[in-house]
Amino acid sequence: MRENEKPGPLLHGKVALVAGATRGAGRGIAVELGAAGATVYVTGRSTRGRRSEYDRPETIEDTADLVTEAGGRGIAVPTDHLVPAQVEALVERIDAEQGRLDVLVNDIWGAENLVEWDTPMWEHDLDKGLRVLRLAVDTHAITSRHALPLLLRRPGGLVVEMTDGTADYNRDNYRVNYYYDLAKTAVLRMGFALGHELAPRGATALVLTPGWMRSEIMLEHYGVREDNWRDALEKVPHFAISETTRYVGRAVAALAADPDVSRFNGHSLSSGGLAQEYGFTDLDGSRPDAWRYLVEVQDAGKPADVSGYR
Repeated sequence: MRENEKPGPLLHGKVALVAGATRGAGRGIAVELGAAGATVYVTGRSTRGRRSEYDRPETIEDTADLVTEAGGRGIAVPTDHLVPAQVEALVERIDAEQGRLDVLVNDIWGAENLVEWDTPMWEHDLDKGLRVLRLAVDTHAITSRHALPLLLRRPGGLVVEMTDGTADYNRDNYRVNYYYDLAKTAVLRMGFALGHELAPRGATALVLTPGWMRSEIMLEHYGVREDNWRDALEKVPHFAISETTRYVGRAVAALAADPDVSRFNGHSLSSGGLAQEYGFTDLDGSRPDAWRYLVEVQDAGKPADVSGYR
């Protein structure tokens, strides 16, 4: 599916909560759920009236507007997912306004500025490291605790735990930093455990990772924009395998519309793998398969060559 094509309203009447939708994967997921016709509650701490410690321009109101522009209904609710009372109030509002919750996407993260990359654990600032774990793990648990009773009210609910790396890749590879490695691997187990607890109750839980994603922060880091991102390849050739945030969004929309999604219960999935399963593409019509590329090309020490990988 190309950028100027719109999917049919496969999710019309469905209600989704994308927790952590200010930017990055969360925004891409929210927009694609909207494009499929869903009502999408988008949460985060960055609003037009107040920025989080990220101090970046993206806001949840902007995301909600993009959801509505895409064809759904976007509803922005400022929420700190480390505060149980705020999450409880959020779910109560969804219940009062919609009476249902069909899709929960746990995409809360917010810790890039805290991770001391390539620093051994015993030299890493302890307070920052522990906050990484709180932001990446506690937030997901708190959100699930309050949202799952509403999601389970109707059969067929879907929980998507967002992480970085597939179960196979993270099992065999150290993920740059002790706290980052622990955080992203913990989320994999969260999806696995929830799969065991939700399946007997008629719902599905799974874990999903994007590939090398061209998020707002990543584009800024490389000094490029989405319209000229290939200019970064001179310095970072393997960035050629990268994907937009909408690619993983289309993966979530496809999962949410699949009546047989329970076959993935407890599984670890990737945007590239699901593109092959469902037939969707990134905005440029390509199907990047980043995790296969990382293993077979980048980690193998081969020169950048995305032939056969996108």
